Amino acid sequence: MIEWLRRLRAAFGASFLWLVCLIYFTQGFRSFVWTAVSYQLKDTLKLSPSSSQFVFSIAFFPWSIKPLYGILSDCIPIKGRKRVPYLVIATVLSLVPWPILGLNAMSRSSMWLLMAFLTVQNLGSAMADVVVDAMIAEAVRHERASFAGDLQSVSWLAMAFGGICGSLTGGFALSNFDIHTIFLLFSILPSIQLLSCGLVEENSVDSEAFAESKLRSSQGVNGNHSSLDEESFSEKKSNTSITRRKKSKKGSKNKTVSSKVQVSGKLDSLASQWFQSLKAATFSLCRAFKQPIILRSMAWFFLAHISIPNLSTVMFYYQTEFLNLEASFLGTARVVGWLGLMLGTLVYNRFLKRMELRRILMWSQLGLAFLTLLDIVLVSRVNLTFGISDRIMVLCGSALSDAVNQFKFMPFLILSGQLCPPGIEGTLFALFMSINNLGSTLGSFVGAGLASVLSISSGSFDNLLLGIVIQVLCIFIPIAFLFLIPKEATGISA
Repeated sequence: MIEWLRRLRAAFGASFLWLVCLIYFTQGFRSFVWTAVSYQLKDTLKLSPSSSQFVFSIAFFPWSIKPLYGILSDCIPIKGRKRVPYLVIATVLSLVPWPILGLNAMSRSSMWLLMAFLTVQNLGSAMADVVVDAMIAEAVRHERASFAGDLQSVSWLAMAFGGICGSLTGGFALSNFDIHTIFLLFSILPSIQLLSCGLVEENSVDSEAFAESKLRSSQGVNGNHSSLDEESFSEKKSNTSITRRKKSKKGSKNKTVSSKVQVSGKLDSLASQWFQSLKAATFSLCRAFKQPIILRSMAWFFLAHISIPNLSTVMFYYQTEFLNLEASFLGTARVVGWLGLMLGTLVYNRFLKRMELRRILMWSQLGLAFLTLLDIVLVSRVNLTFGISDRIMVLCGSALSDAVNQFKFMPFLILSGQLCPPGIEGTLFALFMSINNLGSTLGSFVGAGLASVLSISSGSFDNLLLGIVIQVLCIFIPIAFLFLIPKEATGISA
């Protein structure tokens, strides 16, 4: 293990590895503060489950437009650099909302203000995620390509470790600190991330050199004109002093105009180059996405999200208000969920890589339907008849559902990587992830709408059982559309 880390350090540098691990650790550690956000919406703002689900859906929308951040960082460099400046901007956006929410009571006491700050924070987190993915992709090119899997493994381990730490400490913090203090404590990590951005060096892009060469050529042309003017002016020096003064004023005006033309030409050249880069990237992205194999596959994953109402926020209200489960226990349940996710990744890589993706996805949907039946058992209180405690049901459901969801997510990652044409892998992969995130967001909207229609609210869970039954039935809908997935696609080849 130590030797492996030493090889990675020699290949990429300690500062780069530190920044990558820190960003992914922070992404996982977000569970520390978002648990507090859930309690803020429920206990302080007294929002209904559907309203809380609506706030989360809006706040997480920036994760659905990740290709926009990728295209901007790819095509519009800031002072000749495409990654670190955008990473700084993203870190500032993810940092600033937390001190404001921690210090300003009004900002966290208004649903709309809180939702706005949470949306800005997710904008920064999503942008940082895209930028660091691009930095990893660039770092493993050419001679370091053999380290691609190792660097990705480090990233996932850092995020999983962050998730476990965030879930464990989040429940403890809620039991011992005020919510505004938790917001302030979490701001420490983005602050360290902001300082760490200065440790990574980034070379200027070739476009800046190109712009400078264009500028030098234009300066050369302008210089020739000015020298001709000066020669013409010197030939007429024998004229009267009045003529000389007029010519001198005219020459100074010409130089001023010439400098303005140079600056204007530089700006026009950069703007034109940025526009052409944006146009080419957008065209390539659209052309690739129109391919039937890509469009149909992504359509299935999108459908698999929007066709199933997400009732996670409703279940959070039920667990905390009706079952009276403590925040510390729910944090432990999330830790078990992270362990289940890691177990799912291990099982998939060990046993399921050669299985057809259609079969994996079909069994994943059936597994999700079975695990949702555990929620029916929990809500109907049948588990107590058999002497099974509510805590056991929640722990098992959390761990197993996250493991099964990973069986479903791993084929998505593999298929996305296989379908990406060369040249725009990063941006197209970001688009695939955005489609997945957008589907999750819309599924949350569907869940909020279902909770509202069934009049499920804080303290009123009479129709929750019906809502879960509807959710189970909807899980079978994507199975009918598995023909959209390439028939022979497996975890190795598509």
